[in-house]
Amino acid sequence: MADQDEFVKAVEDGLRLSKRIYFGKDRAVVPPKPMTEMEKAAQSYFPTSPMMYAVIENPAFVDNSDIPSYQPHVHGRCDPPALIPLQMNGVSLLADCYYDTAFITVTGSWRLHCVMNSRSVDCRIAVPMGEQGSILGVDVELPRKSYSTKLVAEGDERETKNLAKIEDGCFLKPHIFTLTIPEIDGGTYISVTIRWSQKLLYHDGQFTLSIPYSFPDYVTPSGKKMSKKEKIQFNVNCDPGTEVSCKPISHPLKELEDEDGTLGLFYEANVLNWSSSDVVITYKISSPNYHGSVLLQSPQQHDTDQRKMFCCYLFPGAQECRKVFRKEVIFVVDISGSMKGKPIDDTKQALSVALSKLDSEDLFNIIAFNSEEYLFSSSLEVATKEAIDNAIQWIDMNFIAGGGTNILNPLKQAVGMLSNAGESMPIIFLVTDGAVEDERQICEFMKSHLTQNRTMCPRLYTFGIGLFCNHYFLRTLAMMSHGHYDAAFDVESLEVRLERLFSRASSIILANIAFDNLDDLEELEVYPSQIPDLSSEGPIIVSGRYQGAFPDMLKAKGILANMSNFPVELKGFKSKAIPLDKIRVKQQIEILTAQAWFTENKDLEQKIAKMSIQDAVVSEYTRMALVETERVRVIKPTTKRKVYSDDEKIEERIVQKTILLHYLGFGFGNLTATIGNIPPGAIEIEDEAAELAKATSNCCGKLCGLCCYCSCCIRTCSKMNHQCAIALTQFLDDNLFSSSLASYLDRKILILLRDGREFLGTFRSFDQHANIVLEGTSERVIVGNLYCDIPLGLYIVRGENVMLIGERESAEEELPPHMTCVSAAEIERAQKADKDAALKGGMRRRTEFLDFD
Repeated sequence: MADQDEFVKAVEDGLRLSKRIYFGKDRAVVPPKPMTEMEKAAQSYFPTSPMMYAVIENPAFVDNSDIPSYQPHVHGRCDPPALIPLQMNGVSLLADCYYDTAFITVTGSWRLHCVMNSRSVDCRIAVPMGEQGSILGVDVELPRKSYSTKLVAEGDERETKNLAKIEDGCFLKPHIFTLTIPEIDGGTYISVTIRWSQKLLYHDGQFTLSIPYSFPDYVTPSGKKMSKKEKIQFNVNCDPGTEVSCKPISHPLKELEDEDGTLGLFYEANVLNWSSSDVVITYKISSPNYHGSVLLQSPQQHDTDQRKMFCCYLFPGAQECRKVFRKEVIFVVDISGSMKGKPIDDTKQALSVALSKLDSEDLFNIIAFNSEEYLFSSSLEVATKEAIDNAIQWIDMNFIAGGGTNILNPLKQAVGMLSNAGESMPIIFLVTDGAVEDERQICEFMKSHLTQNRTMCPRLYTFGIGLFCNHYFLRTLAMMSHGHYDAAFDVESLEVRLERLFSRASSIILANIAFDNLDDLEELEVYPSQIPDLSSEGPIIVSGRYQGAFPDMLKAKGILANMSNFPVELKGFKSKAIPLDKIRVKQQIEILTAQAWFTENKDLEQKIAKMSIQDAVVSEYTRMALVETERVRVIKPTTKRKVYSDDEKIEERIVQKTILLHYLGFGFGNLTATIGNIPPGAIEIEDEAAELAKATSNCCGKLCGLCCYCSCCIRTCSKMNHQCAIALTQFLDDNLFSSSLASYLDRKILILLRDGREFLGTFRSFDQHANIVLEGTSERVIVGNLYCDIPLGLYIVRGENVMLIGERESAEEELPPHMTCVSAAEIERAQKADKDAALKGGMRRRTEFLDFD
């Protein structure tokens, strides 16, 4: 993950630099304004729609590419580089929905309006994706270049020529993909096509699709006459003969003529401003009872697996025919040191909600674990109101983050508590944010207990928090037990996703689902092999490959909540309108990756890599690469003369270069982070040398380049003797232009001069000699425990007099609490008294050798 705080600061600096852009005589056009503190609390600079930014390292490059204007010359660099949001000239969105999966394609046109046309800068694309989003590809078209992404196997990395920088092709957040396109000329129009897939939420028989599509005001093109065209198209593809009712929530989409099993919505208009809300659409597949079907399809010619494909869908029926199982639930919750703060607070809240929703006939218990185990009760408790209240109180008292992570022992205790009663559904919830060494041993233990002769084996519902736990270990536990797995890769979504998983487990209506008439098929492969239970909170989708003749009617059976058998017949049909090889490949790759991790099968890893490359779905065994295609003009002489004539031909040659991007997989857990109790959301784990460097830099920030971030350092430097101050200033002067004064523009700063004086004010402007203009300036005078800020107004400080500059801290933290503010007259008297005392002390020291007695 990229540094999120650095990204926000870079966008803030970029919007500040946008003030340099001159838009001509159109007074209606003003530069974008940075957010106020109140606005920042309501929203952030993180992208909420596909965005493109100019990466500005040299602020002198910033200018209107059409109307060059006089700009004060700027020396130095932006560190980190500023990000100026580019203006968008057109956008179209296409969403193709296939049951629970949507494929999104966004095509946008941006212009590098903020860089003079004689300069080139990198441009960074940011793509926020919806529920369980997965990036599929990015294509960029420039006048003489084009870029496209592709996936390469880990073994093919040596074939690539370059390695990308850390911010190229990475995730800013788990749902925000970023990609940097190098060296684009100022004023260039940039056409970008972005493709990703995401899941639709299912609740009460209704699918909901929410696409990030909220554009900030500052991406609207400058000028009243600029044409801004917006286009949205939404397609639902289902089985033939299925009735689909669709409802747009956010945008005025009109329904197109629907065909059998297909429904389309469309919207196109010229707009004054781009969309300020996400695209939200719901649709429902009507049916009074359990329903489903089997889609059959032949493989494509380019498919590496030439077996036939099938996909089985089973939907829950109407509300009145849903009776849920009686449950025996044990919550096994990680309370190790890394869960401290928001993770454990949100987990406690979600667990309290889950307990309150238990039926009065349900049984429950809670096991909290770190290096040890803490039990709410020695046996299962009936979910009475009194017991639930006691459990919530116990959670508040005992869920205190601390210690290590030991998962095996609490799972053994949970399995031992569950009874072998056939009329209840045994469920174990496992919530953790860490990885452990004995994960395969845990899987083997659970596998041995799940295969014991019992009517209803325990279901494991696993939930991973952050990026340091092994999500494939948690997925393996869920798959082998007919359960479900979910995760919150960022802590912000933890409570919502955990409550959603609790709701799914508490609403099981059909269990022990199996197919009866597939034994005659050859080379049958089913994903997942253990079919999960059907819940009223989501359909069951099973896919696979086979050879042979698939039966016309697939017979499935399961057990209802009253323990009666329930047969389901699913009719098979063939259709080319629904691309099975695309819509289920992500699920298959995730299931196969969990199997490859558990079995350590190298052949399976190679199979996953081939599937990933073929269908452009990111996996743990592939890397994304950026392919640059440049059209180069070459003169082909018709004679051997060195002087060419007009008759000679100019050829265009295609030159390609491949750039390997950052690793996009989530990995298989991080034991080092778990042992060190690194909290979820931490960017990286640093070694001892890096920790030491970080510790020594926390107080002073960047010493070179006039960049000291706290006033305590400035006050410390003010105590230096004159020779030391001169030496330090000369060192800083040598490094002055290696940093950026531009990052301090419009901020309140504190300046220390060579003579020891301190000035505070709002930094408004500077020139190539580092002469600084301050607004609302005051001189700070400190004598002992007294201080005074003497107002000076607008003030110019010559660059050669400056020793250090730092951003001003808040008033509460800037000075120690024992400091007292006094008037200017009082501070002058204190200064005089201090000077006289120092003078007398100096004279006394010089005459101590004289014995006047």
